[in-house]
Amino acid sequence: MRTSSPRSDARDIDAVTPMQALPAAMAAEPGDAAQRAWRRLNLVYLIFVFLPLFWVRSDLALAVGLTLVALAVFLPLYWKSYTLEGRAGLYSALAMAALGFALTPWNPGGNTFVVYAFAVLGFSQRWRVAVVAALLIGLGYAGWLWLMSLPLPYAFAPALIGGAVLAGAIVSRREYQRNERLRLTQAEVDRLARVAERERIARDLHDLLGHTLSVIALKSELARKLAERDGSGAALHIGEVEQVARDALKQVREAVTGMRSAGVANELVTARLAAVGAGLQFDARVDPLPALDAAQENALAMGLREAITNVLRHAKASSVRVEISRQGRAVQLEVQDDGGGCAAAPGNGLSGMRERVESLGGKLTVDGAAGAGTRLRLLLPLDGASA
Repeated sequence: MRTSSPRSDARDIDAVTPMQALPAAMAAEPGDAAQRAWRRLNLVYLIFVFLPLFWVRSDLALAVGLTLVALAVFLPLYWKSYTLEGRAGLYSALAMAALGFALTPWNPGGNTFVVYAFAVLGFSQRWRVAVVAALLIGLGYAGWLWLMSLPLPYAFAPALIGGAVLAGAIVSRREYQRNERLRLTQAEVDRLARVAERERIARDLHDLLGHTLSVIALKSELARKLAERDGSGAALHIGEVEQVARDALKQVREAVTGMRSAGVANELVTARLAAVGAGLQFDARVDPLPALDAAQENALAMGLREAITNVLRHAKASSVRVEISRQGRAVQLEVQDDGGGCAAAPGNGLSGMRERVESLGGKLTVDGAAGAGTRLRLLLPLDGASA
């Protein structure tokens, strides 16, 4: 039978860390519904491929046929391009641009495919590579128009609209990479916190029960040996076994209470690591608190986690301050950042947290002003008091 220790479990978990998975995660296809909807919405711009067909005077049937063929080739390229990085993404962009080059002599709307190529470059390449490749495609397109004796204004859309799309795609890619690194950093911090917590529990249980169980085993053995010839001596040892067991039970209960009360402390350490890892200045002040029950402890810890997560994801802040204090017959958690200060619409996380706090008789508020950052305040009553 294979036995394991907390340290061996930690090594097993460390085999593949979230930070090692970053490149694959950044190249993975976005799975949430919002991003899939955004991808579909971007296809609306294909209308500009078809609009010029209304002004085609000759070979209309050929122009329509070639446009449909180009569209059939474009759609798989477009959908796949969101999962491509490096050379594969570059080749996908070049293929889209080539479609635009080939279609333009029959349909001026082919330049729309060139604009999509710029977007793919922005999403899939480092910004220097994307800019250079876009410039080369733009110059090549202008040269192609001159070679085919086509009006040079056809190049205006790739030059103006394509440039704006390229810039937006580059910014979006950098923001996505930043958010992905934050997410993986948070996952790494959570993983390390769980490993450390398991090791702490294992040490506490060994320290609490190792000696106690040895005493119980020794006293029980002595009682068994004395049972036949000295009943009073055996009874004395049995009484001692009972007292030792009661003391052990009391110690275990105290330890469990301590493990529960360590929830906020552990979450505070996790918050500090996540904030510092994201480049934020982190300040915390925690006053001595009275004993909290498990529900209060959990609500306070989860409130801190949700607040820090929102700061990292949405606030665009440079610093965050956490205060946990006693306010009369209540405990207050306050998280203040110096970000944009726009109080976001409550998502599932904040809504669920507000319901949890209100079920305990508490109150959760989020407010912010432009340029003044955002503040989350959580107030939990003690001993049935009203918040």
